[in-house]
Amino acid sequence: MDVKRGVIFMFIGREKELQRLKELKSKKVASFVVVRGRRRVGKTRLINEFSKSFDKFYSFTGLAPDKKTTNQDQLDEFSRQMTREFHTYTANFTDWSDAFFALSNQVQSGSILLLFDEISWIGSEDHTFLPKIKNLWDLYLKKNDKLIFIICGSVSSWIEKNIMQSTGFVGRISFTITLNELPLHVCRKFWPKNISAYEIFKVLAVTGGVPKYLEEINPKKNAEDNIRRLCFTQGGLLVEEFEQIFSNTFLRNSEAYIEILNTLENGAKTAQKIVVSINELHKGRIYEYLEELSLAGFVTRDYTWDLKTGRDVKLSNFRLSDNYIRFYIKYTAKNLNKISRGLYAQKSLTSLAEWDCMMGLQFENLVINNRHTLQKALDILPEEILNANPYFQNKTSKQAGCQIDYMFQTKHNCLYVCEIKYSKHPISIEVINEVQKKISALRLPKGTSCRAVLIHVNGVTKNLIEEDYFATIIDFSEMLNSGC
Repeated sequence: MDVKRGVIFMFIGREKELQRLKELKSKKVASFVVVRGRRRVGKTRLINEFSKSFDKFYSFTGLAPDKKTTNQDQLDEFSRQMTREFHTYTANFTDWSDAFFALSNQVQSGSILLLFDEISWIGSEDHTFLPKIKNLWDLYLKKNDKLIFIICGSVSSWIEKNIMQSTGFVGRISFTITLNELPLHVCRKFWPKNISAYEIFKVLAVTGGVPKYLEEINPKKNAEDNIRRLCFTQGGLLVEEFEQIFSNTFLRNSEAYIEILNTLENGAKTAQKIVVSINELHKGRIYEYLEELSLAGFVTRDYTWDLKTGRDVKLSNFRLSDNYIRFYIKYTAKNLNKISRGLYAQKSLTSLAEWDCMMGLQFENLVINNRHTLQKALDILPEEILNANPYFQNKTSKQAGCQIDYMFQTKHNCLYVCEIKYSKHPISIEVINEVQKKISALRLPKGTSCRAVLIHVNGVTKNLIEEDYFATIIDFSEMLNSGC
């Protein structure tokens, strides 16, 4: 893909975040901003775009995590970056207070954007680093009313614990941005208009809405060729990416995290079921690991709720919500030796084990991760929603068990039961029995209406339409072209 074209596309879809950042410039005081999000989601690109509105932009980043990297290594690298940024002689710092004082002398006045990128890398080896960041802000940076200080990172759990939840930073942070994957209508712009929604879906089933991965797509090649090049060819970006994600995102042994993700490969599970599936060594910290995976954007906790009150209950499932991670675990990781020998470079994707089941899970993720587009398609106003999420209820002596891909409950006593259905062929009339069985299992409050909704990616049969069972049938192409 053309580099210039890729850069432009990577920024599309961040206009609202950019506008919010620009609004900070109208303040008459300095601003302290936090930007976080998974690796490759476009954090640095957004900040670089924002930097164009400043007279000066200074950027610092840490050394990638490594067992041998010391705090002094980070200080030395920071010093070298200061030399490049400010065109000064290299100083020998042994303490962050001295390094920050030297930095502060360079940013005392003027329109300045100051970025500390991958903040957890810079300060992870020094327990006094964050208090000294606070002092840097309090004593020096905030005195320049035209300065904006941004700390940025991919280790969202570290940022949450050490900055967002720290009493030392209370009242100091002006704005926080969490970047998620690009919405579907933005992803659509990576392809020419003549490319079908089904082909785009096959790629998004692997990449999700991660900008960097989408940049690597060659729209002149079909989905299968792109996937084979990225995921099944030695040296392909998405062959190497997984190890980099886990070495850079989690600042400790990643074995437990990967083990949890492996248990979610074939569908969502409760924490109790995850505990049963993992190594005894990791059971005691299961909720901590799950929280960190959730903050990293790889796993989502979906709460079910009480249909009578619309309120969440304690029951919840953990869903592997990152399409790339699932695809890697399901196929790439299990075949790394064959990939290294070139045995998968021409592999037929549909011949892969459980391909249709996996694509179904990936399709659900794409729709659920774009729930606002789905809500708009159903013409449901936000203020009308009592609750909305994947819904499930366990089987008991009084009720049947059921699991619904996604469901809206409105204040007007209406349930929208959404069936998110992947198929290589147009969906036939049999889906009606599947959905009706789920609806029949629900214990509906008195006076509640129930409307069935079908979301599909590859068409429906004429007979299904003639049955007129579904209140709404949504084609994936409509979500891609929503402009929402």
